[in-house]
Amino acid sequence: MALVGWSWWGPGPLKQNTNVVIPEGARLASATDYLWYAGAISGPRWKFYYLARLLGEGDPIQAGEFEIPAHASPDKVLDILQHGKPVARMVTIPEGLPSILVMEKVEAIPQLTGAAPLPAEGSVLPSSYAWQQGESRDQVIDRMQAAMTKELDAAWSRRKAGSCPISTKEEAITLASIVEKETGKASERRMVAGVYCNRLRIGMKLDADPTVIYPITKGKPLGRKILRSELNADTGYNTYKRAGLPEGPIANPGKESIAAVLDPAPTKAIYFVADGTGGHVFAETLAEHNANVAKWRAIRAARGI
Repeated sequence: MALVGWSWWGPGPLKQNTNVVIPEGARLASATDYLWYAGAISGPRWKFYYLARLLGEGDPIQAGEFEIPAHASPDKVLDILQHGKPVARMVTIPEGLPSILVMEKVEAIPQLTGAAPLPAEGSVLPSSYAWQQGESRDQVIDRMQAAMTKELDAAWSRRKAGSCPISTKEEAITLASIVEKETGKASERRMVAGVYCNRLRIGMKLDADPTVIYPITKGKPLGRKILRSELNADTGYNTYKRAGLPEGPIANPGKESIAAVLDPAPTKAIYFVADGTGGHVFAETLAEHNANVAKWRAIRAARGI
């Protein structure tokens, strides 16, 4: 028994920390093979297998990528596979990223498997997500969409009734995606949402440039000025042509933009324009707005734009 104890609890063969990937559905026998090929165990494979059954706790083997420390004993190796945490790698989806770029971002991770599906616009919650080597791209995107469903359900339950004329979660996501693309300042989100809610309430067109661009690029940067023909095109998204919301989201909005449209700032403003600092200035009347636009044009001219 001393020899068994030394073999099971003594130092293992690894000279340095080594990652081992255990696929979904693997049991002890096949996991033993993966460990042996990675050099995490030595000697006959059957020896580790039978000692694991004899001396181990009998818990199932987990799937995932695991880091095995240098010189880890067979006992430690088995414990890592049964109870350890898989290596966590992260992919970050920024707020306002369109689904086509979400797909491309996930597709670009070489350690994932399978093709990356194109998620429905607005169905992914911007955040950072852990993934494991050998996992499918479908699984990663499924987690992103499940997170959005959970967040939207919770936000909808907290919505301030009557604050904005939207009646469904889908409409909330659509408006939130416009708010997300219109301002990069977190402090402005509720105010921008308030303006758009006011416009919806009185039947005024939203006149949001990002909704014109979306059907042209699917949310990617346009890289030039919007053409007059594009402003006149009735695409189902162009909010310069029709009052009301576009036919769907134009990006994947973050938590704060979703919260903003469900509890917008109380305001009478129905106009806003850039102020030259990265933010916007708001107005209740067209005369005020025109004066603000003149100031913005003067700022642009002074900058040589």
